[in-house]
Amino acid sequence: MARNIGISVIPPRRSCADKLCPFHGTLPIRGKLFTGIVESSKAKNMVVVSREYPRPVQKYKRYERSRSKVHAYLPECVDVKEGEEVRIAECRPLSKTISFVVIEVGRKGGSD
Repeated sequence: MARNIGISVIPPRRSCADKLCPFHGTLPIRGKLFTGIVESSKAKNMVVVSREYPRPVQKYKRYERSRSKVHAYLPECVDVKEGEEVRIAECRPLSKTISFVVIEVGRKGGSD
C-alpha cells in the first residue's frame, strides 16, 4: 500500500523496499513541482529531465523558449523510458546534483 504524499498523483502499481521512495519509503516531498521529458535514463536510480519554459526578453517585450535540465531520483517502483513525460517534485538534497524525485509517469499538462 502506497502512502499519501500530499499531492494528487496516481501511485505506482509495484511496491518497493527503497528508503528514498516517496510512496513506500520515508522521503518527504516539499517545494516545487515540474513536468518534463526524460532525456537520459542511463544512470542507476537517476534520470535527466528536460523542461521547457518561457523566459521574458525585456528589450523586445516578448518571451523566448528556454530549456533546462534537472537531475531527478528514480525510485525502484517507477518504470521510465527515454522520451516519456514525467512529473518531478522537490525533496531534500539526495546527492550533489539530485534534489528532485520522479512521482508520476505519463502525465499530460500540469503545473510548472
